[in-house]
Amino acid sequence: MEQHPVDARPVRQILTVTLNPALDISASTQEVVREHKLRCSGSRLDPGGGGVNVSRVIHRLGGRSLALYTAGGPIGEAYRRLVDAERVPSVVVPIAGQTRQSLSVEERATGAQYRFVLEGPTLSVEEWGACLDVIGQTVAPGGFLVASGSLPPGVPADFYARAVRLAREAGAECVVDASGPALGAALAEGVFAVAPSGRELEQLAGAPLPTLDDRIDAATALVADGSARYVALTLGAEGAVLVSAEGVLRLAAPVVDVVSAVGAGDAFVAGFVLRLAQSRPVEAAFRAAVAAGTAAVITPATALCDRADVERFEVMLDRA
Repeated sequence: MEQHPVDARPVRQILTVTLNPALDISASTQEVVREHKLRCSGSRLDPGGGGVNVSRVIHRLGGRSLALYTAGGPIGEAYRRLVDAERVPSVVVPIAGQTRQSLSVEERATGAQYRFVLEGPTLSVEEWGACLDVIGQTVAPGGFLVASGSLPPGVPADFYARAVRLAREAGAECVVDASGPALGAALAEGVFAVAPSGRELEQLAGAPLPTLDDRIDAATALVADGSARYVALTLGAEGAVLVSAEGVLRLAAPVVDVVSAVGAGDAFVAGFVLRLAQSRPVEAAFRAAVAAGTAAVITPATALCDRADVERFEVMLDRA
């Protein structure tokens, strides 16, 4: 296991966990036509995956976090170099399998975006167990653990639930951004915050949620039964809602021209957790979340967001 140098002076420690990172490849083509050879341009590579993206955004916003992720094979080595180039402090758990890739292609003729996400390598018990060991050894009292992204083959559905227990034992708060059985198992443990999509919330509720009021009711139920202290619902161009025992907060997103929605959810989580780690009130953290998510959609492909845009949107939302 290889550990990179980290800054030992965070306000409140943030540890992000990514078991299924992806080397994101993005490009554009004039038109997507079946069975044709598609000439692409403007290609770029970025280190993707939920937790790593959260750490990348935190770093861009002037904060500090430690990114735990797995990496294997030549693609994994390229991935590590990209993370290091952004100076994101990290702990890398080596794996035998090859780090996965994902592809995002913009069709210039229509502005449509096509995203192809590969499954990822199978992790052994020893490999995912090593990740839990790092969490147990690293998560700090009063800090935050951000468990984000899909679980690769071989990893049990209760992995995030186990991570939640480790965080609780250390006196840390856990934020989960996942889906399916992994999300359900984590919520059964009780988490600090969760950011489900509309579809994920419907899966948890076991019923369609056609209106915003329906979604707020489902989120309120998660808070009431102790599954989560905060439930954040992103509404795209309409902004977001934050539900807690204290009530419902809603913010309308600044009006912008959307370039790419890739990474917007991760930016949202990053803004929220960072401001809380900086001891800001939850209202300010929620504004930062909406600001970061908005800033992410005005950047191309997998570029995430810029600090100046996030801070500008924070000011706009504070004055609204």
